[in-house]
Amino acid sequence: MNAPATPTASELLQKSELLAHILRGLKPYLPQHALLYQVEDTTPYECDGLTAYRARPLLVALPETEDQVAAVLRVCHTLNVPVVARGAGTGLSGGAMPHPLGVTLSLAKFNRILKIDKRSRTAVVQCGVRNLAISEAAAPYGLYYAPDPSSQIACTIGGNVAENSGGVHCLKYGLTLHNIVKVRGFTMEGEPIAFGSDALDQPGYDLLSIVVGSEGMLAVTTEVTVKLVPKPQLARCIMASFDDMRKAGDAVASVIAAGIIPAGLEMMDKPMTAAVEDFVHAGYDLTAEAILLCESDGTPEEVEEEIGRMSAVLTRCGATAIAVSKDEAERLRFWSGRKNAFPASGRISPDYMCMDSTIPRKRLADILLAIAEMEKKYQLRCANVFHAGDGNLHPLILFDANDPDQLRRCELFGADILETSVAMGGTVTGEHGVGVEKLNSMCVQFSAEENAQMFGIKHAFDTKELLNPGKVIPTLHRCAEYGKMLVRAGQIKHPDLPRF
Repeated sequence: MNAPATPTASELLQKSELLAHILRGLKPYLPQHALLYQVEDTTPYECDGLTAYRARPLLVALPETEDQVAAVLRVCHTLNVPVVARGAGTGLSGGAMPHPLGVTLSLAKFNRILKIDKRSRTAVVQCGVRNLAISEAAAPYGLYYAPDPSSQIACTIGGNVAENSGGVHCLKYGLTLHNIVKVRGFTMEGEPIAFGSDALDQPGYDLLSIVVGSEGMLAVTTEVTVKLVPKPQLARCIMASFDDMRKAGDAVASVIAAGIIPAGLEMMDKPMTAAVEDFVHAGYDLTAEAILLCESDGTPEEVEEEIGRMSAVLTRCGATAIAVSKDEAERLRFWSGRKNAFPASGRISPDYMCMDSTIPRKRLADILLAIAEMEKKYQLRCANVFHAGDGNLHPLILFDANDPDQLRRCELFGADILETSVAMGGTVTGEHGVGVEKLNSMCVQFSAEENAQMFGIKHAFDTKELLNPGKVIPTLHRCAEYGKMLVRAGQIKHPDLPRF
């Protein structure tokens, strides 16, 4: 559906000529070891965490300074060569999949923490710094960085900015957007640009909200100023078991309706619970149809009160068992299964496709029951784990990529989940981005006018459409082919709109 086409012989010849032009342009600015173009060197960059879609880049540039980043962008802009910025490659939507006639700009060497300011509770870090490394560096000051995606041991802050990543604690502490104050980088023309400021607010348009979640389509991020929050005195976690999926879904809505904002509120269904328990041995209830993890943090008094209130709500909603962590080691053990859901799934299936959509909290049970019916329809298994507190689903469709028919059914399964989420009042993506995976599904959620508006913003920053092209925003032609837009006699409702 969204996979790249295989190049022809004439295209391969064009690629070799184009590569020679790019090398001539870049060699004055980058050392030889920072330019990778042999097959064995570029193949590791052919995909991100979504391995179903692959494309080998023409060249990989590994700059070490901001001047080198600017030079790569200037040269590529002059030559009309596409550029795809890449961090750790942990994305799950194909957002960092290379362009076959373009340059992959790897920012892996931008991995220094430049400054930690205890007084302002901020840290200035380069884009290639790992998410977890920020918290580790801030720990001596009694501070940490709140957003914690499951891939936080590997994912970089630059990638977090691109995708507006969340994590298990985003319900209380917010997404990446709510935890950064400034982003510096470069435009496609190689010009320096900054979004946000060191001040608490700034005049003019809120461009920071535009660049966060833009998936590398507007600018290349090189430096981020993040907010740090004090470590709570105490954190405890409730593990609640339910014998019915609807009871568990209603319990999530009831906790929020009671005016409680947990530090984390996660759900796993029975297949996922079985997979992770075999992997981490966290002591999960294998008989439960669903498990909820509810965390409270703060002062000991606050935690004790909140744990009591949450336990009462969960019991009232039909929880069959409730366990509360006694110490920090047990709390981490409760969370270990949720944090290792993805690697655990990799042990029970050759491949999996991790979907990402959002729905209203009150529809959690409805979407899970719908997914169960889809399993029968597409003859594929699906394990579910998600940020229940903010309705962010992460269904993992299990399949074998070596079987073309299974991949086809997996794509259809995923599209069905996304479209059902939209029909229930949700969106096609929560924190994994659109990339190439969800281009067709974007046609379901957004109209031609809305897509044109998004293209307008892109053109304002990248007039030649060279930064991460072909991602995120579906073209009018794609939406027409997908059958989500009426086209009669080659004309649509607004024929004056450009067909991108």
